Amino acid sequence: MEVDKKKYITSDELKKHDKKGDLWISIQGKVYNVSDWGKDHPGGEVVLLNLAGQDVTDAFIAYHPGTAWKHLDQFFTGYYLEDFKVSEVSKDYRRLVSEFVKMGLFEKKEHVALFTLTSVAIMFSLVVYGVVGCTSIWAHLASGMLLGLLWMQSTYVGHDSGHYEVMSSPGYNKLAQIICGNCLTGISIAWWKWTHNAHHIACNSLDYDPDLQHIPVFAVSSRLFGSIKSYFYDRQLKFDALSRFLISYQHITFYPVLCFARLNLYLQTFLLLFSARRNVPDRLYNIMGILVFWTWFPLLLSCLPSWSERLMYVLACFVVCSIQHLQFCLNHFAANVYVGPPSGNDWFEKQTAGTLDISCSKWMDWFFGGLQFQLEHHLFPRLPRAQLRKVSPLVVDLCKKHNLPYRSLTFVEANLWTLKTLRTAALQAREITNSAPQNLLWEAFNTHG
Repeated sequence: MEVDKKKYITSDELKKHDKKGDLWISIQGKVYNVSDWGKDHPGGEVVLLNLAGQDVTDAFIAYHPGTAWKHLDQFFTGYYLEDFKVSEVSKDYRRLVSEFVKMGLFEKKEHVALFTLTSVAIMFSLVVYGVVGCTSIWAHLASGMLLGLLWMQSTYVGHDSGHYEVMSSPGYNKLAQIICGNCLTGISIAWWKWTHNAHHIACNSLDYDPDLQHIPVFAVSSRLFGSIKSYFYDRQLKFDALSRFLISYQHITFYPVLCFARLNLYLQTFLLLFSARRNVPDRLYNIMGILVFWTWFPLLLSCLPSWSERLMYVLACFVVCSIQHLQFCLNHFAANVYVGPPSGNDWFEKQTAGTLDISCSKWMDWFFGGLQFQLEHHLFPRLPRAQLRKVSPLVVDLCKKHNLPYRSLTFVEANLWTLKTLRTAALQAREITNSAPQNLLWEAFNTHG
């Protein structure tokens, strides 16, 4: 009788290797040592650290094409996971991914990037003409509003190119990222990748997802009032007197603050690109792209006849583009939240719990960039946006089968849910005297999730 010569470790033993310099993961029951790979990982080291010491099969399948599997052998430790199990949800999810691969959905991009880039080029020409070629204040206002829409559409291309190749080669794809992100919007694609990948992996974790860490301005849960640590930024999210005051009125200030959200993104871009302690991929290209933006945008503003019109122009850009910032908030603020690192064993369940879809007509897909199908995007981040509407019914069926939430709201409903969540936290903040939530039961009855 042949003896099984495989070496095994348990999940508890795997969990011990969960830190920088000692980082192991499991994929399909095989254990890999990726301690030295983190700094070179295209998705960033943060996502590996967030899932360290766990089986990450579902996340690996979601974010990597089939060609990535052949690169795993170099990291194989020789160990297998002794108590490796696959849940019924994961089995169905992996089966669905396999079907999409066979159908070629991951390759069917339907020229969305070409159409969007063409529309961005046309809009940019009209924006410049509206300022340089027209003297009417109304033309200048229209130009500013159109620039806000241009920023939205350009951001969608940058977002798409960060998840899959929208161009014919990796080099052209990177060029599209720099142009659409850094050059046209002034927001670094490097900063976006750093935060966005962490958001996807740790969707709606209060201490691991940067997209929910907006103290002192916003808080979606009273659990943030305990000054919890952000493991993404590696600092405390201090809930002090200023935070309490601002959050107490967040349901009132929500929309005005979103109008100026880009200022924070510009600041975050500069802080990352000029940080000496962070490893920034393609730092020089990103800085050059930002310099392009901060050359053409001030020059365009200087062509306006007065400071009052320049202020009007900037406000018009920001207000229109705030619709996109609002959309990102609607997709997650009113969904379920949790504290702690993401778990590879319930990765699918965490994605369904932490996202909301926005229902709209098909002709509005271009406006939302496909991201109104937020759950579909989180489950299949490599899937081109042209396919998200097509796979939505399959996702609904899968959620129904396993009794998981699938929430699709109208734009108005999503706003109301978000405002209710913010108001609930605001009222709790007003009651707090010792920077700690006083009534968690009250919160449970008054917040979604």
